[in-house]
Amino acid sequence: MKTNVFLAGISTVPIIFSTGSKIENLADRPNIVIILADDLGYGDLSCLNSASRIKTPFMDQIARQGMVFTSAHSPSAVSSPTRYGILTGEYCFRSPLKSGVLTGYSPRLIDAKKTTIAEMIRLAGYQTACIGKWHLGLDWARKDSSLPMIIGDPWNRPNTRNIDYSAAVGGGPDANGFDYSYIIPSSLDITPYIYLRNGKSIAKVADTISGRDNPRGIFYRSGDIQEGFKLETVLETLTSEAIGYLKQQSASKSPFLLYFPLTAPHEPWLPSDPYKGKSGAGTYGDFVNQVDDCVGRVLATLEEQHLDKNTIVIVTSDNGSNWTPEDIKIWNHKGNWIFRGQKSDIWEGGHHIPLLVRWPGKISEGRVSDQLVCLTDFFATFAELTNYKRNQDEGPDSFSFLSVLTGKEPASPLRTSIIHHSISGMFAITSGNWKFIDGKGSGGWSEKGRPEDPAGQLYNMKSDPSEKNNLFDQNPDIVRDLKNQLNDIKNR
Repeated sequence: MKTNVFLAGISTVPIIFSTGSKIENLADRPNIVIILADDLGYGDLSCLNSASRIKTPFMDQIARQGMVFTSAHSPSAVSSPTRYGILTGEYCFRSPLKSGVLTGYSPRLIDAKKTTIAEMIRLAGYQTACIGKWHLGLDWARKDSSLPMIIGDPWNRPNTRNIDYSAAVGGGPDANGFDYSYIIPSSLDITPYIYLRNGKSIAKVADTISGRDNPRGIFYRSGDIQEGFKLETVLETLTSEAIGYLKQQSASKSPFLLYFPLTAPHEPWLPSDPYKGKSGAGTYGDFVNQVDDCVGRVLATLEEQHLDKNTIVIVTSDNGSNWTPEDIKIWNHKGNWIFRGQKSDIWEGGHHIPLLVRWPGKISEGRVSDQLVCLTDFFATFAELTNYKRNQDEGPDSFSFLSVLTGKEPASPLRTSIIHHSISGMFAITSGNWKFIDGKGSGGWSEKGRPEDPAGQLYNMKSDPSEKNNLFDQNPDIVRDLKNQLNDIKNR
């Protein structure tokens, strides 16, 4: 697929980095910072979309100093399933969550027996931290264990609450390999609105907030809220917490993994005053500017603390942008670039995401790779980096791309296919130049299938990356083969 990334082509200079021999000195192992934006589109970044109405100088800096993956995908078109895949290296449809996302009151999703990237990398001597949006379920304590936790709609303020916010919360980051955590339970539009430090509320929860659904992009649900919690300052609070963690780690002799899942630019679009009116894409674009500035502050802190030379910085998104055709018309900005659809959809706009990686001295500057990669691949990549020997149940849907990072672009693809998953549970598979969708329509918020549509969809992604020409009826053999591949992987 052609792309308008402004960077130079793939470097031809090999960079040698041995992962086969044990690294005795922990100081030689790189720190890892994963910045996971929430609903950031491929076309939002000015380094990936020359026509973007948003300037993203700090993400552009990572692209210049490191590399861009032009065919990176989230395993799902929505939040919780993608986060599950990142931490476990496993497609979320293998878990109890088959479609949709979790509420703020959902129990823990990751089974206690699952190995996460944090647990794996901690065995290699790393300190680990999760700061930001969790959205993978928590085990809340109940005031009366004989009664249900909530009665009513868990998405909004319950009619009756039986939650003991003062008690320790289980099933969160600390139960999944993170030494330190400072999180909100789920998205910033989902209750409860509360900060948890190492599984404990930082303040009393004794009030409620009314929901809102106007104007465009200002949406959040009504429900319980912690004293001092302000939706408008959450992104700033989490960024300050992440910076504080980096400063603390600068004095440590151990390498660290910081998993920093942001709350933005997901709704509600609440940019701080310095960013208002800064972009050419309205409030959403202004919020993306603030996200970019968060990235810049992390980069500046790494440099100030002399951590930048030995730190892998990864910037990506959990799914595509929630950017509609109406938004495109109003602002002349394509948040998901040339890709069809948006967040929630099985079409490319739902899961074709930005992925930027910087690793000074290991990744040559200005590189671009069109390798097919998935965010589940972090697990295998970090396993190879730290010489961790996986068993067959660990990271089953993960393929290492460490060789690509270190300049040894393989002659054959690292992975032969990726499974995609929409909010409604519709599946697709990309294999080679082809993408097969097992159903009609977008599988998400964009479009429902029509009765007269073919039973499925088939697109040649090399010649038709915008998925305009459905070749399903013309290629029954390809459809059959891809459907068999899809079912084989789903049933493993």
